[in-house]
Amino acid sequence: MCKVTGFKVTWLLALATALVACSRPAPPAEPIRAVKVVTVGLHGTSGTLEFAGEIRARVESQLGFRVGGKLLARAVEAGQHVKAGQVLARLDPQDLTLATNAARAQLAAARSSLDLATADLKRHTELGNQGFIGAAELERRDAVFKAAQAQFEQAQSHLAAQSNQADYAILRADAPGVVTAVLAERGQVVSAGAPVLQLAHDGPRDVVFAVPEDKVAAITTGTPAQVRVWSTDAMFKGVVREVAASADPVTRTFSVKVALRAEDDLALGSTVTVMPAALQHAGTPVIKLPTSALWQQGQASAVWLFEPASMTVKPQTVQIATADGNDVVISDGLQPGMQVVVAGVHVLAPGQKVMLYQASKLIDTASQAQTVPGASAHAR
Repeated sequence: MCKVTGFKVTWLLALATALVACSRPAPPAEPIRAVKVVTVGLHGTSGTLEFAGEIRARVESQLGFRVGGKLLARAVEAGQHVKAGQVLARLDPQDLTLATNAARAQLAAARSSLDLATADLKRHTELGNQGFIGAAELERRDAVFKAAQAQFEQAQSHLAAQSNQADYAILRADAPGVVTAVLAERGQVVSAGAPVLQLAHDGPRDVVFAVPEDKVAAITTGTPAQVRVWSTDAMFKGVVREVAASADPVTRTFSVKVALRAEDDLALGSTVTVMPAALQHAGTPVIKLPTSALWQQGQASAVWLFEPASMTVKPQTVQIATADGNDVVISDGLQPGMQVVVAGVHVLAPGQKVMLYQASKLIDTASQAQTVPGASAHAR
C-alpha cells in the first residue's frame, strides 16, 4: 500500500514539473525607446517657387479663307518667316471665276436696260413738252427709268462683291511673322473661316506658364517676374500682363502671361523658368520640420509630441503647406516651443514611455523673428 502511494506521489510530482516546464514565460517588459526630438521654432524659408514656361509671340493669329473651297496650293511651311502681304495659300478659283463672269454679264444687261430707259424717258419728255402726251405717261416712263437705274447700281455692287470673293481665294499674311502651324493640306476642302495657318507676329514676346488655383490669387497684372532661359541661364525681367479669368478644363490651372521687353528677342518656343515676385516668400516666418518627423495617421499627416513631464509621446495631426528643401513647412497643428520626435517615429505608440537620445536645442526665435522666422530647430 505504501509503495503504491509513493509511486503516485512521484508520478504527480513529475507531472507538475512537466506542466511548469511547458507553461509560457511571462512577457518581458517593453523597452523604453530612445528618441531624438527637436524644439519647434520659427525660421525664414529659403526656397523659391518656379514655374516652367514657354516663349510665345504676343500676337498669334489663325489665318483662314473668307470663302470656302478646295485648297489648291500652299506656299509656306511651318517655321518659315513671311512678310506682310505675302501669298500663303490659294483656293481653286474656278467656281468663283464663273460667278464673277455671271455678275459681269448681269451688269452689262442692266446697263443696256438703263440706256434704253434713259433714251425712252428723254424722248417722252420732249413729247410732253410739246403737249403730245399727258403727265401720267411721262411719270410712268420716269418710274421705268429709275427702276432701270436701281437695277444697274445693284448689278455694279454685286460684281464688286463677287470680285472680292474671287480675291478672297488668295490667302495673304496680314503682318510679318513666323508660321507656327499648318492646319490644312493641299487638296483639302475648307469652309469659310476655317484655320489654315497659324502665324506668330513679329514684335514683343510673352512668357506663358500655368499656375495652380491655390497660387493664382497672389498674382496680379503689373507685378514683376524673373525669367531664366533654360538653355543659356540668361536672366530677363518681365511684368505680368494677363491672368486667365477661368481655369483650364483639363489641367485645372490658370494661364499667366508675362510680357518681356521689346529688346528681349527670344526664340519662339524656348523653355524658360518663371519666378513671379508675388510668389517668392524667402524669409517669411514659418514652422519647418524634417520629413523624418512625419507619419501617416489615416488620411492626414501627423507627428509625435514629446511631453517632458511624463516622458511620453502623443500624436498630433499637422497640416503641410509646402516643401522647403529637405524640410516641410507646417501651416497648422504646431506652436513654437513644442518638442517633436524626429527619429524613430514609426515604432511609437500613444502614451509610450521614451527617453531622450539627445537633448534638443531651442532656436533663438527672438533674434530671427525680426527678419525671417521659419523652421523647427534640429537637435545636434
